[in-house]
Amino acid sequence: MRCLLFACLLLGSTCSFALDRFQVEGYRLPNGLQLLLKPGSERGHVAIRLVVGVGLDDFACADKELPHLLEHLLFSGIDASGEGGLEERMQALGGEWNAYTSNADTTFVIETPANNQRKVLDLLLALLTQTRIDDNAISAAKQVVEREDGGHYSHLQRWLDRQDLGHTASNQLAVELGLKCPERAQVEHLTREQLEKLRKEWYAPNNMTLIIVGELDRLLPAYLERTYGELKAIDPTEHLPLPEIQHPALDERNLIHGWVGGGAKLHWLFPEPALDDQYDETFDLLKDYLDWALYRQLRLAHGLSYGPWAEREVFGGVGFLSLNADLERDDLPQARQVLEDLKADLLKNGLDPAGFERLKQAAIARQAWAVQGNSGLADYYWSAIGDYEDGHFDDPAKRLQAVTLDQANQALHKLLEEQGYIRIEKPLLSYDEVLWLLAGVLGLMVLMGWRIRHKK
Repeated sequence: MRCLLFACLLLGSTCSFALDRFQVEGYRLPNGLQLLLKPGSERGHVAIRLVVGVGLDDFACADKELPHLLEHLLFSGIDASGEGGLEERMQALGGEWNAYTSNADTTFVIETPANNQRKVLDLLLALLTQTRIDDNAISAAKQVVEREDGGHYSHLQRWLDRQDLGHTASNQLAVELGLKCPERAQVEHLTREQLEKLRKEWYAPNNMTLIIVGELDRLLPAYLERTYGELKAIDPTEHLPLPEIQHPALDERNLIHGWVGGGAKLHWLFPEPALDDQYDETFDLLKDYLDWALYRQLRLAHGLSYGPWAEREVFGGVGFLSLNADLERDDLPQARQVLEDLKADLLKNGLDPAGFERLKQAAIARQAWAVQGNSGLADYYWSAIGDYEDGHFDDPAKRLQAVTLDQANQALHKLLEEQGYIRIEKPLLSYDEVLWLLAGVLGLMVLMGWRIRHKK
């Protein structure tokens, strides 16, 4: 029956049926592997995403690099030809691949010619099941991960991180609140036993989603059941709970970034309150509105910042919406007053109805061209896996349309009624302070020379 449904899907791929990106053939194999198959508009090409449900947040601070390290190890080779031989086999198939480890998952990203899609999937399966993990491969992978994370973590860098001098404003606040690890995770102490345990407990079909978009092989469903369907399911491993705010943080802090300069960055961060409905869409629209309000006030009205911006970030289980501006150091007091006035006006008068509706319609219009091509579709499905149900993804345009002005105003008031956290990033000294310091040193040297000469 699955093959018959998939055949109908393929036959309809040349008409508008296939252009509906929210309708996707999806089902689970008996071993729990979730499959999402979508004929794409680009012929001769297939985009593959294998999403494994394990990421950095599934490990304590000291061991957070475990899934990242295993990701690199899985490219170290499946036979005596090693990493180079594995890459040569992919090159011979005309494909290319990479992998990424995020807080929530580990994803293998593959682009391949359509006529070799099953051979490439064979190679991906071999990577998952036949990769040999030995001490030499582990040592080489550790060096790569360390370089990707910024190189050797020196005692000075560790000290700076402990003093909150090595973090950006939002990261520093997250560390203060207990939402983020204070130091960079290391890989040197990670063992082969830990890696094997990770592979055994998390790399299982019932913890994976395989997304394939493009000119799909008509025998693909049968092939997947015969090959990937043979992977053995396991009892699921529990994810660690996401951290919540554990400690208080200072309302305002200055962060030293660099030694000398005339610039500064102002950040005003607000924890996002919980909403019953339309959480993400409401705050996405608020972000767009605040983006425009900052631009209108800080650039157009006062000429203080060329490109101020609003931003949404998530740390642990807490989301933040921030107001940000890149400024001249001397303009900090005026910019702060402008932001205070903007906040007071929003709390008093709420959102401008015409401006909110205009930005809402712009956000809805963007959905028409936000996802283009097979690779874009595959990435979209990867990012929206949580919205998939009964063969459909939720349409973000419909969710955005459902957000009312009253809902947005209620969310805005809940957001801004708290004081928030102000973080100012600036160099240790301004250029004027350096000049005064040099003048003072020069004057001191002249005075000391005069005294020595006078004594003689």
